[in-house]
Amino acid sequence: MDRKWWKEAVFYQIYPRSFYDSNGDGIGDLKGITEKLPYLKNLGVTAVWICPFFKSPMKDNGYDISDYYDVNPEFGTIEDADELIRCANENGIKIIMDMVINHTSDQHRWFQEACRDRHSKYRNYYIFKDNIDGLADLRSNFGGSTWTQIEDGSWYFHSFAKEQPDLNWECEEMRQELYDMMNWWLDKGVSGFRMDAITFIKKDLSFPPMPSDGEDGRCDVGKCCLNRPGIDEFLHELKLNTYGRGDFVTVAETPGVPNEDLDRYIGRDGHFSMIFDFSYTDIDINPGDLWLHQRDWTIEEFKDKLFTNQRLVKKIGWAANYLENHDQPRSIGKYFPAGDIPEYRTQMAKALGALFFFLKGTPFVYQGQELGMINTHFDNIDELDDINSKGQFARCIEAGYSEAEAMESVNIRSRDQSRLPMQWNSDKNFGFSVHEPWLACNNQCDLQTVELESADKDSVLNFYKAMIQLRNHSEYTQTLIYGDLEDVETDNAGIIVYRRKPVQIECVCGTGANAESTDRSVYVVVNMTGEDVGYAIPETADMLMGNYADYDGTLRPYETVVYAV
Repeated sequence: MDRKWWKEAVFYQIYPRSFYDSNGDGIGDLKGITEKLPYLKNLGVTAVWICPFFKSPMKDNGYDISDYYDVNPEFGTIEDADELIRCANENGIKIIMDMVINHTSDQHRWFQEACRDRHSKYRNYYIFKDNIDGLADLRSNFGGSTWTQIEDGSWYFHSFAKEQPDLNWECEEMRQELYDMMNWWLDKGVSGFRMDAITFIKKDLSFPPMPSDGEDGRCDVGKCCLNRPGIDEFLHELKLNTYGRGDFVTVAETPGVPNEDLDRYIGRDGHFSMIFDFSYTDIDINPGDLWLHQRDWTIEEFKDKLFTNQRLVKKIGWAANYLENHDQPRSIGKYFPAGDIPEYRTQMAKALGALFFFLKGTPFVYQGQELGMINTHFDNIDELDDINSKGQFARCIEAGYSEAEAMESVNIRSRDQSRLPMQWNSDKNFGFSVHEPWLACNNQCDLQTVELESADKDSVLNFYKAMIQLRNHSEYTQTLIYGDLEDVETDNAGIIVYRRKPVQIECVCGTGANAESTDRSVYVVVNMTGEDVGYAIPETADMLMGNYADYDGTLRPYETVVYAV
C-alpha cells in the first residue's frame, strides 16, 4: 500500500477575501486565517488550500498576479504569510498555495515591459501577434475575444480576461523564472500547490481557424488550447524542477483531460498527486453555452459520472473529492433535481456531505460548506464582483434576453455565490468584519453560523466533525481511507449506494487511528429524492451515522445512513 500524508489528510479550501477580516477594512486577510486556525484544528482539518493572496489588481480576485514574490496589501504582508505558514505547521495543518502560471496580470512587470518595448526579452514571455487576420476567432473563458490590441498595434492572447495575458511556455527563460519562484515558496514551508488552469499552458501558436460553436460566432478557447500535444514535456520539467524534489502535494485543475490520459497526469509517475474531476460539476449546463440554457439531468446520470471517475482513478492513482469550491455556486439546490427546499436544507447538506466525504480519495471541504451555506439572491448585476458572471450577463443581453432572465441565470450559477463572507456568529456581517464587506453577506439565511451550529448537536457543522472523526480516528479509518469503493445497484433510481471494502495495512500515519482495524465494510446510502423509499439494512449492521434521529427501514426525504456490516 502506497501511503502518503496527503491521502490521509482532510483539506479545507479558503477564499481569503471572504474568510475573516482581522483589521476591520471589510476584506478577509492572512491574519484572519491565522486567528481562525483553532477553529480549523477543532473541525479536524489537517491541510488548507488557500486561494491566491499574491499581489494583484484583483480583476479576477487574485487569479491575475502582478508579483509572485509579494502579498497583496489587502491581505497583509509577506511577514503575515510567513507567520501563517509557521503557525499552521505548529498546529499540524499543512498549507498549500494556489499557483497560477498559465497567465499573469497585465500589471505584472514582465507584461508592462513587453508592451513598452517590442524588442524586450519579456515580449517572448507572452503571446503576441502583429496581425490576427486568418487566426482562430476564439471565445475566452469569460466571454469575448481572446485577442486584445495594444498601442503599438500588436495583439496579445488571453484565455481568460483581457487583464490576464497568457504566458508563452515555449520560452525557456520564462519557465525557469516560474520554477525559481515556486521553489522560493516551497522553501518557506508550504507543502505543495493547487495548480490553476494548468492544461492551458500548451498552445498551437499558429492558431488555425476553428468553426463557430456559439451564438457569438466564435469558438470556445478550450477546443484549441487545452491538453495539447507536447504539454507532457512542460509538465515533466515543471515537476522535476519544483515539487518533485520532496514530499510535496499537488492537486491540479485539469479541464480537457480525457479519461485515457489520466495515467499521464496521476499515475505512478504522473505529473500531479491528484486532479479534480469536473465531469459532474457542470452537469446542469452545456460547455461554452449560456448559463441561462439549463440542461435537464437525472440522478442516474449524476451517479454514473461520479462512479465512472472513481473506477477510473482506482486503476491509476488517487482522487481529489469535492462538493463545492470558489468557482461554483453552493451545492444545496444544485445537486438535487428538486432544487433548494428550505425545510430540508439541513438534511440535504448532510446527505451531500456524506455522499462525497466517504468516496475513495482525499476530501476537500470548501469554507462554509461545513455549515450548509446556501446561495443568496442578487437583484442586479452591479451587486456582483465576479468577472465571469458579468460576462455571462452581457452575453445574455447580447443574445436578446431580458435583464430579468440574465439575472436569473447569474443567481443560479454565479461564482460569487460561494464567495460570500463566512458566517461566524450573529453579530453584524455575521462576525466576518466590523466594516461593510467587499461583497454583501447572504440575505437568504441567518441561521448558518459557526456560533449557532457549534452549540447544536444536530447541526451540519457537527455532522462534518463526526464524518472527519469517523474517517480519520476510528476503527474504520483504514477502510474509509484506503479501502476500495464498489457502487451498489438498487431497484430505485433515486438512491445512491456505495460500499467501502475493508483493507489491512500496517498503520495509517498521521491520523491517530487505532492499530487494530475492522474487517467489516462500510456502506453509504443517500436518498436523492423528496420521497420515502424502502431500503433494507441487514440486522447485523451497526449504524455509524445519519441525518435523521433513527432509521426505521424507510429512507425519508434526503436521508443518508452510514453503516457497517
